[in-house]
Amino acid sequence: MSDHAHSETERLLREARLYSTACRRATLSVLLGSDRPLSQAQIADRLRDRGFNKVSIYRTLASLVEVGLVHKAFLHKRTWHFEAAHRCSQTQCHPHFTCTRCGATFCMTEVRMPMAQGQPRGFVILRQQVRLEGYCPGCAG
Repeated sequence: MSDHAHSETERLLREARLYSTACRRATLSVLLGSDRPLSQAQIADRLRDRGFNKVSIYRTLASLVEVGLVHKAFLHKRTWHFEAAHRCSQTQCHPHFTCTRCGATFCMTEVRMPMAQGQPRGFVILRQQVRLEGYCPGCAG
């Protein structure tokens, strides 16, 4: 991890009032450096040489989600995918696009979606997440 990435993760953890552990710094750094959401298994694979076990990564993700540094982007094939929350607002996550051919998922940070309107009486929308499906450029051709 570069000095800049290390100081950025330290700052984010301090602002969230979380202890700065090696596992938290490494997990947050992986997510900040990723251009797409990752499953817990993908995060563990990227941290394989660091010696963190799956339980530590699971607990780390839970603590990072609880304080809002990371969020659960979407559920795919019964597996949650996580991403750093720095590109989303408190109430709305940027859309995600999943290719139905190759299965790759992409962050669509340049796409803007209006908040849902006209919810039925009694429902309160706290957060909006949109997942789009179709063919990615590699599969569409």
